[in-house]
Amino acid sequence: MSSGLLAFLAFAPILLAAVLLIGLRWPASRAMPVVYLASALIALLAWDMSFGRVLASTLQGLVITIGLLWIIFGAILLLNTLKHSGGITAIRAGFTTISPDRRIQAIIIAWLFGCFIEGASGFGTPAAIAAPLLVAIGFPAMAAVLMGMLVQSTPVSFGAVGTPIIVGINSGLDTATLGAQLAAQGSSWPVFLQQITTSVAITHALVGTVMPLIMAAMLTRFFGKEKSWKAGLEVAPFALFAGLAFTLPYVATGILLGPEFPSLLGGLIGLAIVTTAARFKFLVPKTVWDFAPADTWPSEWVGKVEMKLDELAARPMSALRAWMPYVLVGLLLVLSRVFPEVGSALKSVSIAFKDILGQSGISASIEPLYLPGGILVAVVLITYFLHDMRPRELVAAVKESSQVLLSAGFVLLFTVPMVRILINSGVNASDLPSMPIAMARYVADSVGAIYPLLAPSVGALGAFIAGSNTVSNMMFSQFQYGVAHSLGVSGAMIVAVQAVGAAAGNMVAIHNVVAASATVGLLGREGLTLRKTVWPTLYYVLMTGIIAMIAIYAMGVTDPLVGI
Repeated sequence: MSSGLLAFLAFAPILLAAVLLIGLRWPASRAMPVVYLASALIALLAWDMSFGRVLASTLQGLVITIGLLWIIFGAILLLNTLKHSGGITAIRAGFTTISPDRRIQAIIIAWLFGCFIEGASGFGTPAAIAAPLLVAIGFPAMAAVLMGMLVQSTPVSFGAVGTPIIVGINSGLDTATLGAQLAAQGSSWPVFLQQITTSVAITHALVGTVMPLIMAAMLTRFFGKEKSWKAGLEVAPFALFAGLAFTLPYVATGILLGPEFPSLLGGLIGLAIVTTAARFKFLVPKTVWDFAPADTWPSEWVGKVEMKLDELAARPMSALRAWMPYVLVGLLLVLSRVFPEVGSALKSVSIAFKDILGQSGISASIEPLYLPGGILVAVVLITYFLHDMRPRELVAAVKESSQVLLSAGFVLLFTVPMVRILINSGVNASDLPSMPIAMARYVADSVGAIYPLLAPSVGALGAFIAGSNTVSNMMFSQFQYGVAHSLGVSGAMIVAVQAVGAAAGNMVAIHNVVAASATVGLLGREGLTLRKTVWPTLYYVLMTGIIAMIAIYAMGVTDPLVGI
């Protein structure tokens, strides 16, 4: 079989996913079972994998999926708990008195609060929370959705307390093989994963610091009376200050503490700094910018949902009490990740499956207390008492979160096993390389040394198709690493820019646009939003690709596995 045909068959499941989801507009719940079956058939017939290995890979994927769903459930449950306790209402109300300037409001609410919510919850929730809040304080619905979508960039790689890295890359790479190779070089998998995390944080900071300025400029250009870029650029000092207030602690925590913390702590620290600065009018333009009167707005700007802040209140609550659950999440995560004895105690509760169905190297485990899901659920229980909630409110939060879990879970039940089949396909009767390696070799031979420039776009494509940074990392991390290995360049750096590109792809992920639009009654106009968000996405992947080229070829960034 020629290398071209081999690469095409290996790529066929991903191509099929693109055709079904984008071309035929199938829902993911319908498309991914078909893609899984296609992957299994290609593995059995073209790669000559044993049925037992395909089945073991599927079971391994299901165990990984349970761990991922546990994190998603905890993140969404805490958000819904705060919604029913009145905590989110108190947090929202605190933003409305900071500044009358719409540019400043967008930066604080969409960028900083959105980054924090992404770090805490992920999975599209920042846009779904920020958009209704912006509408409630006087933004056109379409402007609110656009602002909510633009925050789906820099913080996303570390969203939901690091899920795209912890789950996406950990389960997207062949960690068993790489771990053994790293050990032979005197390193380890945790050290290698931290190198990826550090590269992701630094790259995002270099590219993403200007995102608040881009948000302000797009707000004034598309929704201002004068349709002017200039009005947005007038807020440049404050916007860049807000960008740095997030990205500097973001980088520091990514390097020092790992993937769980950058967006969570960067957003929390940035919020405290920037809201204080805005209250004292530090770097705030003297001229206040506002929209034209609402009765002059085009009909396409206006959603069908009308919101007023006074209608959202549940019970009086101080800002400190409202924020305390998220503060507790940060503290408990730090304790469990920084102090080995705490982490070991939580890891002692583990459900492990070694050599599933007797298939060597196919193992999986779940550590329910150590995973962020366990900490998030623990904070939910504390919040129940802290916010003096009634049982029916907690029951409602659990019910709403379970519904989200069911919709996300069905898709992941097929997506993750499909990825594991691809990764585990290297053990077969035909002595073929695994499917990701077959793709990687062909791409490396075809594109050559310029590939690092294109690597972020692959990640963005995955997020566009799947609507998820985590799933994009699962699908493409091994492929990206394989190309890097074939080219003799740093696999850690290429996997890092895969994760950054996948984050940027969330700005054009149809799933996210639909979710944000639904919260403000703007369904049916997603195309108008996508036409705007495509430009920041192109900026993000291009700049990330340039950084990858400079890092690899000019700065000589490497890792222990280069040349192995």
